[in-house]
Amino acid sequence: MKELNQQLQIKADIPLPRASVINVFFTNNWMKDELLLCLKPYDLSLEQFNVMRILRGQNNNPINLQDIQNRMVTKMSNTTRLVDKLITKGFVKRTICKENRRKVEIVITKRGLETLDKLDPVFFDREKQLTQNLTTIELEQLNKLLIKLRN
Repeated sequence: MKELNQQLQIKADIPLPRASVINVFFTNNWMKDELLLCLKPYDLSLEQFNVMRILRGQNNNPINLQDIQNRMVTKMSNTTRLVDKLITKGFVKRTICKENRRKVEIVITKRGLETLDKLDPVFFDREKQLTQNLTTIELEQLNKLLIKLRN
């Protein structure tokens, strides 16, 4: 990673917008790879972890697949497959809505909640490690700049 950073800084022929986009992509991949190490012992992907946190935020209220997909950090067309894998692992369960039998509802299981309770401190520690080279003010600036970039 350091070598790539140096290459991007040294090459004056790379336009600044391109170097910025490349840096964002590389940083994204680096962070994802590092965070996946936390999830590996639980056989979870980042997307599955995201779904579980969305479901935990529902406070035991069921949610449908479309609402899960709308709330995901990474929008995916295979939300059904993600949920199916989580069901197989016992982290979530699927039920049919009593008022509308065509509507499928998803809730997190006790096992899913217990797994998140174990993962939360590990994941947070890793997030702190990944951002330790930045001060609080720099992290605030980074967040503002990333939001500005997306808007």
